[in-house]
Amino acid sequence: MNTMNRRTFVQNTFGAAAMTSLAAAFAGRAAEPAGAGGKRLPIRLGGPIFNAPADPDELALAHRRLGYAAAYCPGVSLNEPDRIRAFRDAFARHGVVIAEVGRWVNLLDPDPAKRAANLKTVTEGLALADEIGALNCVDIAGSFNPTIWYGPNADNLSPKFFDAVVENARKIIDAVKPKRAKFSYEAMGWSLPDSPDHYVRMIKAVDRPAFGCHLDPCNMVNSPEKFYRNTDLLNECFDKLGRWIVSCHAKDLTWDVEMNVHFREVRPGLGSLDYVTYLRRLAALPQRAPLMLEHLSTAVEYDQARQHIVEVGHATGLTFE
Repeated sequence: MNTMNRRTFVQNTFGAAAMTSLAAAFAGRAAEPAGAGGKRLPIRLGGPIFNAPADPDELALAHRRLGYAAAYCPGVSLNEPDRIRAFRDAFARHGVVIAEVGRWVNLLDPDPAKRAANLKTVTEGLALADEIGALNCVDIAGSFNPTIWYGPNADNLSPKFFDAVVENARKIIDAVKPKRAKFSYEAMGWSLPDSPDHYVRMIKAVDRPAFGCHLDPCNMVNSPEKFYRNTDLLNECFDKLGRWIVSCHAKDLTWDVEMNVHFREVRPGLGSLDYVTYLRRLAALPQRAPLMLEHLSTAVEYDQARQHIVEVGHATGLTFE
């Protein structure tokens, strides 16, 4: 979530993490389902643009110059139809897919007025995604925490929470009736959906074709078992959620050793996420869900993250669009 505080990332684990990821490419894992035509398809990697140009063509080209074939939605209002059309046409012309419209607000805010305003914000976000050609509008499901919009709360794992977020998803989708874009929730480690099984249950409960899955596997790592067995978690995500995945986030996790469990986000290549499996399974999806870098502070960090993912992908025999 782009409203979270950025943290300084450590460098001393890079060598070991990179070697682990690259070596896993040749570790003889079980074959994953291939994409359309029995082939793994080129991955669409994307990320934010620093000092982004306002001109739609120049912005699309700025993505291509960085090796990106996917983008976050440009800053444009739903009330600017001409500019929406210009962005949609320019990005299509230069082969850049708009992966997501992020609307990071609390759909379960304890204040009724704020909750209604947030529902309107996300509904308009889905409408914008459909107009501009984005694959999906994404938010977290929300939180009953009264002070931190994404924070933990005991009721975030309750039937009351589940029912409320299902109702919200239906309201948003039914209000927009999108023709192309999906609406999705990003998983969180302390709120539903926090696992592939909970996500599948939520998709079936919402019962709308326009409800998809936004995959951020790091957000599901909420125990030592999932941290050490994140390869199993990744395979479970793709096995159970693959057909619904519309976009993905790319980051990494390390474990700061304290007297209790403390996982910390780091850039890809500095943590323990099995990117070989992540990229192989992603490339096997026929719908070609983009992989979006996030939560880094500088253009240099994003370039380092991009280089790491591309190197791991190439070592695994994968290509990028």
